[in-house]
Amino acid sequence: MTRRALISVSDKSGLLDFAQGLEALGFEILSTGGTSRFLKEAGLNIIDVSDYTGFPEIMDGRVKTLHPKIHGAILGRPDLPSDAQAIEAHGIIPFELVVVNLYPFSETVAKPDVTIEDAIENIDIGGPSMVRSAAKNHHYIGIVTQPSQYPQVLAELQAGALSMLTRQKLMVDAFEMTAAYDRAIAHYFQSIHYGASQPEETLSFPETLNLSFTRQQSLRYGENPHQSAAFYVEQTPPVGSLAEARILHGKELSYNNLLDLDAAMLLVREFSEPAVAILKHNNPCGCAISAELSRAFDLAYEGDPVSAFGSIIGCNRVVDVATAERMCEPGRFIEAIIAPGFEDDAFALLTTKPKWRNNVRLLTNPEMTNPISAAWEYRRVSGGILVQDRDLLPDPEEGWTVVTQRAPNEVEMRDLKFAWLVSKHVKSNAIVYVKEGAVSGVGAGQMSRLDSAWIAGEKSQGRCVGGVVASDAFFPFRDGIDAAAKAGIKAAIQPGGSKNDEQVIQACNEQRIAMIFTGRRHFKH
Repeated sequence: MTRRALISVSDKSGLLDFAQGLEALGFEILSTGGTSRFLKEAGLNIIDVSDYTGFPEIMDGRVKTLHPKIHGAILGRPDLPSDAQAIEAHGIIPFELVVVNLYPFSETVAKPDVTIEDAIENIDIGGPSMVRSAAKNHHYIGIVTQPSQYPQVLAELQAGALSMLTRQKLMVDAFEMTAAYDRAIAHYFQSIHYGASQPEETLSFPETLNLSFTRQQSLRYGENPHQSAAFYVEQTPPVGSLAEARILHGKELSYNNLLDLDAAMLLVREFSEPAVAILKHNNPCGCAISAELSRAFDLAYEGDPVSAFGSIIGCNRVVDVATAERMCEPGRFIEAIIAPGFEDDAFALLTTKPKWRNNVRLLTNPEMTNPISAAWEYRRVSGGILVQDRDLLPDPEEGWTVVTQRAPNEVEMRDLKFAWLVSKHVKSNAIVYVKEGAVSGVGAGQMSRLDSAWIAGEKSQGRCVGGVVASDAFFPFRDGIDAAAKAGIKAAIQPGGSKNDEQVIQACNEQRIAMIFTGRRHFKH
């Protein structure tokens, strides 16, 4: 009995060894286009699909495998009399193995200069058709869609034949691939049709939302040890996203680590100056900017030294020796650090000096300082999913309004801008006290904005005297301003828009606090 395999792939990694292994087992190999040329140049005996079908490739290769002798060889069931009769009547030789992966559509549309015509030409038609046909007929056909499957498939064939368990697993992987492929195509053209390619505009949302993510790693557990968890990534993750970060050292990442690393990275990306953010439970307990990264770390750590124990740290510059030395000081404990990179000596310090040297996770993400992707955000709720565009639109400072008798001076204005950016990354109700480019106190996630103001003041321990306050949403009453004034705050920034704005403004004027209304809030639930 003739053993035949059909091979037609875009990703040729590992293909030569696999094809040579098949040939050694006595397989005849049929192929097309670039795959055929690749294998022939390597010295393999390849049968061109057009020679088998008796029909040439046409329309610039758009039509080559869409032929009854191909799909009959894939879908035929030799032990079924009617199929066996058709196989014999039409000179069909059934395939034992179909090896196909698809045109790189996601990679193509991820290119900044891609055109719609480029995208259309990279929509694979014959490939998915063969994959689906072979997956449907997996009792007779092994469908191989990923280079990572080659070793196991070849080993089982060398031992005799593919097990039914393997055939079923290959079938599931095949359908998952075609489903993800179709979702990627639909998502791209939805973005064209609905305007998502123009993030400055208000987005419309499609009637049907199809998502596709691939498991990158299983995690030890979720938020708590009794919860299972895994990390899934997009087919083409945005540049500089957490999915692109590389682990250089340390223990396995946890669910909570990943949440905090992402939050730390998103916060430090807000700043062009060297910046350090110290995260605890998805909230910054410290954040600072300075001319030197080491100084930014010092200022950020001083924002809340107690909460900084066991924290996650984000830096928007390569970690140098001076910064690493400060991180390694006695009494400090860091869970993970993410940065564009680490100097060799800084890496050596962090992995040899502190008691926690063996456990600290060090992650590098060289592209993390690039602009944040305007992709949608998703949040699961029972029975559905909430979708929104990211809170990325820059706040137009020309629309900011000084509403008090006193305007902020130059130093206060610089701190107000910094505090306003930090407040976007604090859970609501968010109150952030800042002095001289550093967070001195944070009140986060409280049901009352007054409670957040009080907590921020307590956390600051007097360090905020002469500083500024940012509130992610309006002060509903003057009590928040009164609490800030008691803590020594001299300037405030908030969206405005409360029915009690005049009372809040009056409270500021009474206490010589300058205040700006931005006209935009930054709730983070």
